[in-house]
Amino acid sequence: MPKKKPAERKALDLSCLDWFDRLKAGKYPVADIKLNDSAANAAENFYNRLVLPDVPGQPTMREAAGAWGSETIRHVFGTLKPDRTRNIREFFILVPKKNAKTTNGAAIMVTALLMNKRPRANFLLLAPTHDIAIEAFEQAAGMIENDPAGYLQKRFKITEHTKTIQDIAKNVNGENNPGFQAKLKIKTFDTKVVTGAKPVGILIDELHVLGKSKDASKVMKQLRGGIIANPEAFMVTITTQSDEPPVGIFKTDLEYARRIRDGEITGDTLPILYEFPLEMQADKNGAWKDPANWPIVLPNLGHSIDVERLISEYDKAENKGIEEFTEWASQHLNIQIGIAMSKDRWRGVEFWLPAADKSITLESLLERSEVAVVGIDGGGHDDLFGLSVIGREKRTDEDDETMQRWFSWSKAWAYPEALEQRKENVSKMEQFKRQGDLVICEYPNQDAIEAAEICAQINTSGLFPEKYGIGVDAVGVSEFIDELNYVNIGDELIAAVAQGYRLSGTIHGLERRLKAGTLQHDGSDMMIWCVGNCRVELRGNAVLITKQISGRAKIDPVIAILNAFFLMSRHPVAAAGQGSYLSETELVVM
Repeated sequence: MPKKKPAERKALDLSCLDWFDRLKAGKYPVADIKLNDSAANAAENFYNRLVLPDVPGQPTMREAAGAWGSETIRHVFGTLKPDRTRNIREFFILVPKKNAKTTNGAAIMVTALLMNKRPRANFLLLAPTHDIAIEAFEQAAGMIENDPAGYLQKRFKITEHTKTIQDIAKNVNGENNPGFQAKLKIKTFDTKVVTGAKPVGILIDELHVLGKSKDASKVMKQLRGGIIANPEAFMVTITTQSDEPPVGIFKTDLEYARRIRDGEITGDTLPILYEFPLEMQADKNGAWKDPANWPIVLPNLGHSIDVERLISEYDKAENKGIEEFTEWASQHLNIQIGIAMSKDRWRGVEFWLPAADKSITLESLLERSEVAVVGIDGGGHDDLFGLSVIGREKRTDEDDETMQRWFSWSKAWAYPEALEQRKENVSKMEQFKRQGDLVICEYPNQDAIEAAEICAQINTSGLFPEKYGIGVDAVGVSEFIDELNYVNIGDELIAAVAQGYRLSGTIHGLERRLKAGTLQHDGSDMMIWCVGNCRVELRGNAVLITKQISGRAKIDPVIAILNAFFLMSRHPVAAAGQGSYLSETELVVM
């Protein structure tokens, strides 16, 4: 008799396409999910009776927490089915600072102990720093020590030096306690916490801080593997936005949650995201700056935070300068730092995200283009070596009256020295490497060799113009030119594009094409980061983007795209056509 195939597990649809409308209406921004009301009600009852130990009068969570706290409790425990299995294992919560985030995290885990039915179960609350771990422990311990009914003091033992809370009650309400000897351990996040761990419940506080750790992804993978052993196990991530562009595991998990919310993929993580739409965040004069809109992303408004206090802090932060202001906006309004905010940023960043087309690859660009040029920007071993290709779309009879689109694809190389000297960039560089947009060089001149091979591929395709198809910043590219000669690309294709104030027209031209949508780029995270790093300096009527102003933040691939843009703006045609219209007087010809 043939064996039956195991039934396929149907993924839940956790998308919530009207999430922003729900936020504007003051509603919980998640999909309508059928909950186990018995478990949800029990958990909410436990949660509501917990007190805030560090607030005068010690109000209960029912009195002091916003509705979002109760909704979160209902969803975390109401998705536990009567057979003690789960159809939702993970919960990703993005909520601004001062919305009782750490307090709610502690309350969730105390509630988990009260709801637990597994003997000797282990629960973990993991904080990114020692100070945050102490704060979380004090909140959880304080809720138990200050229980007005005295019940929690009898049920749990608190061990301060190990930051452990243990269920010591053998009997509850005259019956055997199935969760006897269960423990909640509050720890600082590191690689040691996962050794042999098979927790029943995990709460990760401030994941955005962990995103900067190179080991965080490995630890999170092990934690997720650990909860598989227990069918009722769950993981809650609760965090604010990052105070710098999202990186590492934080970026990965945040984007995964957004894609589930937006219906792009299915998964078993419930996204609970209090944020403005990204296009609204990217607008430097956007409505997110209007205090009238702040309640949209402040679920604990009227309890732990009020708009008047935020307005005062907003004004102070803005007056202290752009660094203080961007950090304030990221922490208090969940504004994503990157290309959204900077006083002296390049104006083109406003139009960068809408111009992304992730279907663009080098191969698709060459297939769709009638001519292509390359821009190169090199530097020392602590810089990136940037390459950008721009192709001009093939024209058809129907398109004769329309402006042809340009397509851009970029790649970069870095030596290990760049990572050693700029350790703050390591997690970013490793992320870009995984995504295929950055190569960490393993041998000398690898950057020049591989960039020359890309140029050879374009040359073989016949898309280079007869002259001036490769624009370079003349500084730091001698090895690259040697490699071009090795792949039989002659000097007639190479042009040193004048830098400094003479690129001002190119900078403005790129801005205009991005705004008009007539230049589309590959949408890589690497280029989003580099574009966000760009700072401008005015010299007379000229606009400069310089490495000196940008400092340790890398912009080399942006200079590369400007070099390519300059060449394409001179209306070249492929070698098979009638030659290039580029005037040699505008170049330093090599």
